[in-house]
Amino acid sequence: MTLIVNRPPRPEPAPATPAHTPAYAPFGRTLAAFVATAVLVSGQLYIVIPLLHDMAAGWHASAGALTWLVTAFGAGYAAGFLVFGPLSDRYGRRRLLMIGLPLAAVTTALVAVSPNPETALALRAVQGVAVAMFPPAGLAYVAERLDPRRRVAAIAAVTAAFLASAVVLQVAAQLLVGVTGWRGLFLLSGAGLLLAALGVRAVMLPDLPRGHGGSLLSAYRAVPGLLLDPVLALRYLATVVLMAGFVAVYTGLQIHGGASAAGLLALRASGLPAIVLMPVLMPWLARLAGPVRAAAFLAVAAASLAVMGVTAAAGAGLVLLLTLYVAAITGGLPSMNEAVSARAGQARGTALALFSFALAVGGSVGPQLAAVFDGFTPLTYGLAAGMAAAALAVLASARPGRAPIAAPRGA
Repeated sequence: MTLIVNRPPRPEPAPATPAHTPAYAPFGRTLAAFVATAVLVSGQLYIVIPLLHDMAAGWHASAGALTWLVTAFGAGYAAGFLVFGPLSDRYGRRRLLMIGLPLAAVTTALVAVSPNPETALALRAVQGVAVAMFPPAGLAYVAERLDPRRRVAAIAAVTAAFLASAVVLQVAAQLLVGVTGWRGLFLLSGAGLLLAALGVRAVMLPDLPRGHGGSLLSAYRAVPGLLLDPVLALRYLATVVLMAGFVAVYTGLQIHGGASAAGLLALRASGLPAIVLMPVLMPWLARLAGPVRAAAFLAVAAASLAVMGVTAAAGAGLVLLLTLYVAAITGGLPSMNEAVSARAGQARGTALALFSFALAVGGSVGPQLAAVFDGFTPLTYGLAAGMAAAALAVLASARPGRAPIAAPRGA
């Protein structure tokens, strides 16, 4: 599951810590551990996509039916994010990660021994809940405990890792499945998550003292007002469309594309340069307001998909169009994040949690969209229409004269 965060706050004084605890976490080791963990965690959403045909053959099922394995993970991930964000605030980042990452390792390994699709489906949902502990706690830790002068770079690197995992884990799965089988890949992923837990444990500082005032439910007081706000509702729906389209295209290439193994590898890898380079270009695009920028990227995504369908692009042409499409998604997500944050006012934290929830919902819906359409070309037309409608919705939400939402009392 991919996750985008807002810009970090301005540098603040070092948090009060015990005399034996360093003021800031070590930058290099912390960044290496958190980036590697982000790739493994978020990549669990996508790792199933290249394995669908192998899993279907082993269970005598259809690849289309097994897309629910992606959806089950995404649903668990979405629910877990909303739950564990407040818990990490209340009980501490390190404590939560030392529970979540080992649990993620165990549930991931258990998927490997699933005797049937039904068991795998249940385990994938639990796996999604378990790995959902990392994004809110990990990103909050980076924003709190690294040297303020380096936090921007660190947060950018970790969020880029979440996006890059969509390509990295799919490519790795396709390269290794012939050697290890799909069950072996889940065992390797479980071992990787266990090593990640040990690495994160080694670099994290002890949790800061935290107050326990108020109930856990107080963190959710702003949710109804945010969901019922017409501006944010349109932007959340557009976020779902962005992420659903991202996952649906990769799933569609797997179950409808008809490309060779080498061709699929090239198509998956083609998105990685765009994911890496687009954050570098974003400062030059920041002169446009967030909603306008998001709508522009949605329009580019719609146009890329439409051209794929009209031309029935293949080979190098499809690679170029897919690269442009991924670039539009990579630019659209942080732009939408900014648009949501600007609208939310004092309820920004909860609004961004809902934004990430919308991303996870989109990741869950994407595989089902790919399975519904009978072929890759109809899929591109359907997604292009959805992206175009989302672009218009975001532009409609940007009409001037609407004040930010105020946080509810007691939130």
